Amino acid sequence: MEDNEVNQLVAREMVAKLGYEAELAADGAEAVTAIAARSYAAVLMDCHMPVMDGFEATRSIRARENGSVRLPIIAMTAGAQNEDRERCLAAGMDDYLSKPVDLAALDAALNRWVPQREGSRTQ
Repeated sequence: MEDNEVNQLVAREMVAKLGYEAELAADGAEAVTAIAARSYAAVLMDCHMPVMDGFEATRSIRARENGSVRLPIIAMTAGAQNEDRERCLAAGMDDYLSKPVDLAALDAALNRWVPQREGSRTQ
């Protein structure tokens, strides 16, 4: 979930190179709505989006899970300080990548959180 169109295209391309499919949301509220309507393997969450930021969106997603299966949420943010990482984890995100996101780091994060499915990797 990313609000900047150029960053959306870059993220989608990176995810595709790793063998996943991606759907994009322009803001946190749109992301929460999409996640409520359909099942995803993981979420790449920008922390700074309009309407509802990634922190609030993550808290909303976690509240809706209410003890059910936990959806992996990986922060993708320009913040590169330890405090940024801690804030993401405190909001309920499972992992953290700082921008610009390195393809190998993205691959490692997805491998940590997305169960491998035989023949196909989807997101």
